Amino acid sequence: MFKNLLVVVIVPALFVLIWSTGWAVVLFVLPQSDPMTFLSVRFALSFGLIAGFAWIGGAEMPGDRGFIGRAVLSGIFLHGLYLCGVWWAIDHGVPTGISALISAMQPLMTAIAAPYLLGERLSGIRICGVILGFVGIVVALTPQLRTIDAHNLLLVVLPILANVAAMASLTGGTFYQKRALSGGDLRVIVALQYAGAFIVTLPLAYLFESMHIDWTIESALAMAWNILAICVAGIALLLFLIRRGEVSRAATLIYLVPPTAAVEIWLIKGIVMTPIQLTGMAITVAGVALASRK
Repeated sequence: MFKNLLVVVIVPALFVLIWSTGWAVVLFVLPQSDPMTFLSVRFALSFGLIAGFAWIGGAEMPGDRGFIGRAVLSGIFLHGLYLCGVWWAIDHGVPTGISALISAMQPLMTAIAAPYLLGERLSGIRICGVILGFVGIVVALTPQLRTIDAHNLLLVVLPILANVAAMASLTGGTFYQKRALSGGDLRVIVALQYAGAFIVTLPLAYLFESMHIDWTIESALAMAWNILAICVAGIALLLFLIRRGEVSRAATLIYLVPPTAAVEIWLIKGIVMTPIQLTGMAITVAGVALASRK
């Protein structure tokens, strides 16, 4: 009974809990350090660590160079462009809770793209979920949208659009991985994906940042948590779910990430979302839950 509880409830919930901390740890890094520079170091160390695990575990390296290239390309979208967009948006004024909410709309974008890319038909309930999700986002962004005028239009809108583009990158990367990466050792694939993320993130950091990282105790702990908890433990939990055939449970829990992240941010930094933002979050969570239904 406990084993069944572990697979069905505890592991998926723990996966979402760890994943949601990604937005809380950003607060320990910004604004003292450049976001894309920090991410470059994170991806490089994560690649080395997971590649080491794969080698020690006897993982079989793919002999097909095309497969390696596809894994690297998927990492560019799934990790590199996605996290660069999210962290840049937060660094330029998007509240972390709202950023998590925008990113959690990935199932909505998936539902919209599925009819065109996978030939799936949208049910009436899922269409309602998509509409409800976008309404919730508009409500949650109302406090920021009210500040828009001719002088600060780009300052307000551009970071939001960057966060949306990051979510679109995650969605596109997910579709690409499903189509191009069938089979292969998942440990090797993840390592190659982090290599791809590093390949795209380092040039962006070089071009647009001073490549500064303020190595304080907080930033060092944030780096350790990013690598060991999110990149290693989070991926390990995901691999466990895949092997047990329960990955769909983690997917259906993804709409719990924004409120979980909001609670974590409140507990760690004391940052409270406004009633309007919380209302928008609740509406979007309900929309994502409807749109994610099979």
